[in-house]
Amino acid sequence: MSMKKIAIYDTTLRDGAQAEGVSFSAVAKVQVAKRLDEFGIAYIEGGFAASNPKDMEFFSLIKKETLKTARIAAFGSTRRANVKPEEDKGLAALLEADTPVCTIFGKSWLLHVIEVLQTTAEENLAMIADSIRFLKAHGKEVIYDAEHFFDGYKDSPEYAMAALKAAADAGADCLVLCETNGGALPHEVAQITATVKAAFNTPVGIHTHNDGELGVANALAAVGVGAVHVQGTINGIGERVGNCNLASVVPNLMLKMGYSCLPKAENLKQLRALAQFVYEQANMRAYTKQPFVGDSAFAHKAGMHVDGVRKVSRSFEHIPPESVGNSRRILISELSGASNVFLKAIEMGLELDRKSPEVREVLKQLEQMEKDGYEYEAADASFQMLIKKVLKKHQSFFELKNFSVTVDKQGTASGCRSEANVKLCVNGECVSANGEGDGPVDALNQALRAALVKFYPTIASVTLVDYSVRILDPEEATAAKTRVLIESSDGEQTWGTVGVSENIIEASWEALVDSVEYKLFLEEEKAKK
Repeated sequence: MSMKKIAIYDTTLRDGAQAEGVSFSAVAKVQVAKRLDEFGIAYIEGGFAASNPKDMEFFSLIKKETLKTARIAAFGSTRRANVKPEEDKGLAALLEADTPVCTIFGKSWLLHVIEVLQTTAEENLAMIADSIRFLKAHGKEVIYDAEHFFDGYKDSPEYAMAALKAAADAGADCLVLCETNGGALPHEVAQITATVKAAFNTPVGIHTHNDGELGVANALAAVGVGAVHVQGTINGIGERVGNCNLASVVPNLMLKMGYSCLPKAENLKQLRALAQFVYEQANMRAYTKQPFVGDSAFAHKAGMHVDGVRKVSRSFEHIPPESVGNSRRILISELSGASNVFLKAIEMGLELDRKSPEVREVLKQLEQMEKDGYEYEAADASFQMLIKKVLKKHQSFFELKNFSVTVDKQGTASGCRSEANVKLCVNGECVSANGEGDGPVDALNQALRAALVKFYPTIASVTLVDYSVRILDPEEATAAKTRVLIESSDGEQTWGTVGVSENIIEASWEALVDSVEYKLFLEEEKAKK
């Protein structure tokens, strides 16, 4: 017996683009659409046809692509009040978009009909029916988004249902119940959706927002009572606090509720990569604590949890991380036990016996380092260097002789100029180099790499991706101890390092050295293979 199918309708490129700080170029929208299609999304809403030239450019560009699964939808509204469909500019734009699917929204709530549209209840029903008939006459698959449906139903069930009947009688292919304000609760969504499902033969869909932190829960509640179409965005980006998060809905539907959402079940393993890709195209930092696909989704810190995962992974993991393309992470902190160190060492490719004295020594060193202000959760590379030092396997790739940093400002109108000088030795050969940067740490980074590149050319590929500072004891004011976290990348891998000192430059230097040595360690291991 085949699993019941749920049509996933992605509106990242329209509703998601309405999120604060998000703006997709037309080309980026095409790239996202191609990835969504590769993943197996059934519908991709490309934009608001009458809204802006960029969305219309997307519709033109996407026609040149060959999609395997997805049908492209153009978004718009019902005709304006007292305007014939054939004379309405919004409907004309939908036809101009030339997509196989048109999604139009209409009003279900009398408050909006009377106060916002400033028309009559009867005219609104005519607007819905006329618009759908017009698009159907042009051969379009028409999805009707019943805007503010749940608020409208609570206010006047008879009118909300009449609006749906107008759409269904006009030939709408799907009636999507929109929880536009994001304020409904799952039991309300379930009850009202069940009522709609019983009243219509037309397929029913759900579109939720996350204002009450219930976007995903409300979508699942609707599916549980018969909705067969779910709208949302990748990573939940969208208006206000966001939309229903498809990166959570899809695995819940497939892995926990037994529905089929993708052409191939194994496509679910692409989920994390898709989520990361959308973050990049939207120019957003990935939310590390995002369920299923975030860096922390399968991260374990407490020693008892790590020991449980080591013995039976499902004891502390609700699904296998690899089922959504993610992976387990073992965090290292003062809460760590022997299992954390043991599994972290294995993760790093180091050979270590869980009951060995070295593990106890690493724990002892870790406890002391964290008392001194170090933190290794976001500094895996520094922790690896710590393990190697305890195991007496650490190799210093260079010897520092001295460094100096100067910051120069000429007058109030000019900016600051930072310059650093570094002198170090490699295998008895000493070299000096200087660097300039936007700030003292950037200058120091440039100088260090300039000095090392002669001996280790691969250092040229390392860039500083992120730099953060935390004051550990602010009551000490300018004498406070500072923790610096640095994220570095060589274009293929990214790693974190940490440094601590009362002097922010010295703390930065320590983190920079760990970063460089970790890269050289990686190259050394690669050469051995």
